[in-house]
Amino acid sequence: MLELKDVSKTWREFSLKKISFKVEEGEYFVILGHSGAGKTLLLETIAGIYKPESGKIFLKGRDITYLPPEKRRIGYIPQNFALFPHLTVYDNITYGLKILKRDQNEVRRKVEELSEILGIEGLLQRRPKTLSGGEQQRVAIARTLAIEPEVLLLDEPFSNLDVLIKERLIEEIKNWRDEIGFTALHVTHDLNEAVMLADKVCLIVNGEVIAIGDGFEITKNYKSLHIASF
Repeated sequence: MLELKDVSKTWREFSLKKISFKVEEGEYFVILGHSGAGKTLLLETIAGIYKPESGKIFLKGRDITYLPPEKRRIGYIPQNFALFPHLTVYDNITYGLKILKRDQNEVRRKVEELSEILGIEGLLQRRPKTLSGGEQQRVAIARTLAIEPEVLLLDEPFSNLDVLIKERLIEEIKNWRDEIGFTALHVTHDLNEAVMLADKVCLIVNGEVIAIGDGFEITKNYKSLHIASF
């Protein structure tokens, strides 16, 4: 589905070094690493914000390595959610659909469907600054899923949320996957979060892939100071 082959990228004094992995269709793939490990740079390279110096990125067999972001069919949710503050929740969700010039009936149907699943039906006429962190997270996910991306990239999606909201959203994401069906690449520094959500975990340290497996394989089979530090 999504495949990286020996992707390398240098930014300032940091480098991603020959990153390779595969994300299967429908899989929830988590990249785990401490702050400064290169997780965000990797997501931004996959999204097309940065271009790699070497290596290839494929999506459903199509080489997207040097395509601009808008032609990749990838949805990216940054840590700050990047909602438009001057737009209502409804207009935030429909922003991408309007750029794609989708039919108005399709736009309304998509908003109704996603807002019901994500539990934000009552927020559609509000603006982002009036929403809680958890509500903003739901709106950001709805806006991204509305354009039906091939893969959803989530950069530390729970880092600004308190523990109770985080735990609830983790459970809700599992339900949303069952109802909507999507492929996700999620980065985090939290081992518990990775184990709870991931079909597969990729451990990255100093820009290098150290191990790939399910959460329990990672903690059981890869004995190292990097694992112990989590």
